[in-house]
Amino acid sequence: MKMALKEASYAYADDEVPVGALVVCNNKVIGKGYNQTEKLKDVTAHAEMLAITAAANYLGSKFLEDCTLYVTLEPCLMCASALKWARIARLVYGAKDPKAGYSLTQGRILHPKTEVTNGILESECGSLLTEFFRQKREG
Repeated sequence: MKMALKEASYAYADDEVPVGALVVCNNKVIGKGYNQTEKLKDVTAHAEMLAITAAANYLGSKFLEDCTLYVTLEPCLMCASALKWARIARLVYGAKDPKAGYSLTQGRILHPKTEVTNGILESECGSLLTEFFRQKREG
């Protein structure tokens, strides 16, 4: 998760919502990303989506069945759906997203075999987001 936080810091430096993600397979980082929706003018350029694409390219497969995605913020519905289609084995996230997190939606969004762990470095992940939006309000 510390590496995902480093990715989030790149987003922060680019004035993007500071979310970072990475995909790990067999203890090796095979994909990473940070939010770049403003930079790329692409609403789908979330950290998770970029990390999933990089990992799929690395593996030469659309399926990430033996992989774990680490992300600093609970995925939105779009990203959670992409994780379902990628058949990610495990999702680990830091801070919950009470406004747009996938868990707000009724029903199962993730693949039935996906294991979920949350609250990892939750304080650090949440603090980065809180500081970013505080500066936006004051600026």
